[in-house]
Amino acid sequence: MKVNQILQGDCIAKLCQIADQSIDLVFADPPYNLQLAGDLSRPDQTHVDAVTDAWDKFDSFAAYDAFTAAWLTEARRVLKPDGAIWVIGSYHNIFRVGTILQNLDFWVLNDVIWRKTNPMPNFRGRRFTNAHETLIWAAKSQKSRHVFNYEAMKALNDDVQMRSDWELPLCTGNERIKEDGKKAHPTQKPESLLARVILASTRRGDVILDPFFGTGTTGAVAKRLNRNFIGIEQNSGYVKIAKTRLAAVTPIASDDLLETTPRRALPKVPFGNLIEHGLLKPGDRLFDAKKRFQAKVRADGSLLTDQKQTGSIHALGAQLQGLPSCNGWSFWHVERDGKPVLIDQLREKLREEIYPSNPQY
Repeated sequence: MKVNQILQGDCIAKLCQIADQSIDLVFADPPYNLQLAGDLSRPDQTHVDAVTDAWDKFDSFAAYDAFTAAWLTEARRVLKPDGAIWVIGSYHNIFRVGTILQNLDFWVLNDVIWRKTNPMPNFRGRRFTNAHETLIWAAKSQKSRHVFNYEAMKALNDDVQMRSDWELPLCTGNERIKEDGKKAHPTQKPESLLARVILASTRRGDVILDPFFGTGTTGAVAKRLNRNFIGIEQNSGYVKIAKTRLAAVTPIASDDLLETTPRRALPKVPFGNLIEHGLLKPGDRLFDAKKRFQAKVRADGSLLTDQKQTGSIHALGAQLQGLPSCNGWSFWHVERDGKPVLIDQLREKLREEIYPSNPQY
């Protein structure tokens, strides 16, 4: 099927037209089945613009469950064996969705809490303010080798492991699409949320399917990040808005500006290569960041301390610190031009010399 297009029509009917195992990632923002009874009003009696559209209304929980099972079954069929799915919802529906996901043999990887920094107040004052939504991230099966761009998420989070609670604002300001001064779509998601999902769990060139496309947030972010998309949307008004929005998106031009390349995908450069290529020499003295420990480089790539302790950059680093393990690349430094330089920087320099380009990335 042609990618980077919007299929207008019923979600399940259009899903049935997509080929088996052709999709890398599904992102779904299905109807929440809010079960609203009557209009919502603020204390000053002004109207609250809530979700009252027909597409969010179901006759019963059983009807909602049947609908959910139907579209999730098709979503699983179109996913590649190593594919994954994200589904976002509120307390109204996410637990029912989670049960059906597991019943269909999806393998839950994380539940992520999107904590809204600017949530809508609870105007009736009879419950806590609904300040978050939940995303379920699941692989197609327990055996799936799903994509997770750990380094990119760490870089996005000030070089600290990304947690499963995300603080992001609602879609507001210029990003919020409006028609005649009113929200074009009641549940438009912020691009920052989709960017994090896509950067975390896809590679450039992957195909992302959004079966509830709305005004095209998934497609807009996918296009900007050099991914492909297929959107399904039954509302012709939303399709028109999405097409206009997508036409205005410019993809990031340079691959170098997209995201951090996963380290496990980089060509391997053993420590001994640094000696063989002259970036380190036998007798060079290595030290840690605080200069508590020192060791000399040996011709065979092992290290030797003045106390005759020896081992690899990893094993000796762990031994000196009394730790079970150590990443020697980020532990040992060498002096260059009077300044400490991580040996990992020498490795990166050598990697660029040996592998000046990596076509896969």
